[in-house]
Amino acid sequence: MSGHRLLDRLHATIPFQAGMLALTVMLATASLALADRLTRRPIAEAIAEDTRRSLAQVLPADSYDNDPTRDIVHARDGDLAVTVHVARRAGVPTGVVIATRARGYGGEIGLVVGVSRDQRVLGVRITRHAETPGLGDKIELAKSDWVHSFAGRHLADPDAARWAVRKDGGEFDQFAGATITPRAVVAAVKSSLELYRREHHEWFARRDPS
Repeated sequence: MSGHRLLDRLHATIPFQAGMLALTVMLATASLALADRLTRRPIAEAIAEDTRRSLAQVLPADSYDNDPTRDIVHARDGDLAVTVHVARRAGVPTGVVIATRARGYGGEIGLVVGVSRDQRVLGVRITRHAETPGLGDKIELAKSDWVHSFAGRHLADPDAARWAVRKDGGEFDQFAGATITPRAVVAAVKSSLELYRREHHEWFARRDPS
């Protein structure tokens, strides 16, 4: 029997085919594992850098000397899981940044809310959204300065009834044709301030892990 015929018969056997399939799976698994090892660190570094940029936009540069991307607390605002980044200077807490979410017209809106130790909003920035271009996307600082309207506010300014868009009798502007989006952001900022008021003593009592 020629070598070619013997090889053809070998290829047709179930053990050979099973072995080749197993080898293919092993090679594919090894390739995926290698790709994961090669990309995991760059991805983690990119996420950390993006987080640092977001925090820097709502925290005064001279208000902290720790690393708020590492000094974090995982908290809950009702059913919503949020991440709290604690800012400290010389070991003393100076404020926090609350990374939270809201449900907009186009889907989930990600935002960060900087809160000072005396419970005032330091700043608000939108980190992601899928709102309608030209309407709901005015929550982006690149599209309008609307988010600046929160700076310096606290739970008594305005009072509870006016922590809403003007269409709902509140203090904050809505966008023409896009009330749902700013309404969601206003509610999220107010809720973040309420969460801070309830829990910041516990957050500040934790030691800086960095």
